[in-house]
Amino acid sequence: MTYKAHSNRYSKLNYRRCGNSGLQLPPITLGLWHNFGGKSKMLNESKKMLFRAFDRGVTHFDLANNYGPPYGSAESNFGKVMNTDFKKYRDELIISTKAGYDMWPGPYGEWGSKKYLTASLDQSLKRMKLDYVDIFYSHRFDPLTPLEETADALAQSIRSGKALYVGISSYSSKQTIKMNKLLKQRGVNCLIHQPSYSMINRWIEKDLIQTLKKLGIGCIAFSPLAQGMLSDKYLKKIPKVSRVADNSSLDMKLITKKYLNNLKNLIKIAKKREQTLPQMALSWVLRHPTMTSALIGARTVKQLDDCLDSQNNLGFSKTELKEIDKFAIDQNINLWSQSSSY
Repeated sequence: MTYKAHSNRYSKLNYRRCGNSGLQLPPITLGLWHNFGGKSKMLNESKKMLFRAFDRGVTHFDLANNYGPPYGSAESNFGKVMNTDFKKYRDELIISTKAGYDMWPGPYGEWGSKKYLTASLDQSLKRMKLDYVDIFYSHRFDPLTPLEETADALAQSIRSGKALYVGISSYSSKQTIKMNKLLKQRGVNCLIHQPSYSMINRWIEKDLIQTLKKLGIGCIAFSPLAQGMLSDKYLKKIPKVSRVADNSSLDMKLITKKYLNNLKNLIKIAKKREQTLPQMALSWVLRHPTMTSALIGARTVKQLDDCLDSQNNLGFSKTELKEIDKFAIDQNINLWSQSSSY
């Protein structure tokens, strides 16, 4: 049976303008980093999540060349949906992809060279069965490639019609300022920055969020739930189905007594707000006016719905924020810190 989108899908979310651009994004974006790859046992559930997200007003789907596993499989699986159920809705969707991390063997399969970024975008378009992506990102800063070359590649993606906008991910404030200037010199604006950010990973508060506001660049926070650490998932034991158990991107050493104590207190605050902790954590990330969207991952439609319901209570009192700050302490979990250290 062919999918038909819900008729009142645009009445459910308040869209946010992305920096100084004309583009508006949903406050919640669905990411396909996990659970959409070729090895996933959840492909049927994944498809249901895509449909449910769009039915609830989520128009933005975030991918990267190496999302899977195996590499490329998330884009390939998404491409099957784009070529069928989502095909007639293409003009209502914002599709993002990225290149920067390891993708194929040899010296041209990662980082920020023009050779790699151009080839990767071409491959992504083929996998997703698209003529263009809406946003193409430099996925990480490359300390060995001149930033001018990376900027050339991003600008070329727009001039060639293969991307409508460009962005960067995990760049420091200093390198963001440089890239913004280089892109403007090439007649292109940097639309958006995608850093990791959550209650327990607060590195962007030092200067990056202020820089983005000053430059008029939008911000989309990835890992706003700290890969599940901002939920009750790890309160009693390590679930068999989790990123810690999978040893995929979270180390068991992060589940400390201090973390668990802070977690319990944050859950109490969330309950007073009549929210789950994931809902409060998403509302908290979106409290910044500069924050355009929070990028979530989900394993089930139920998890997706829980995250989207965060939009029912976005406001915080000064007292609540002060209480949260007592327990929303940086846990040293920024796995992408090397990229933003230059």
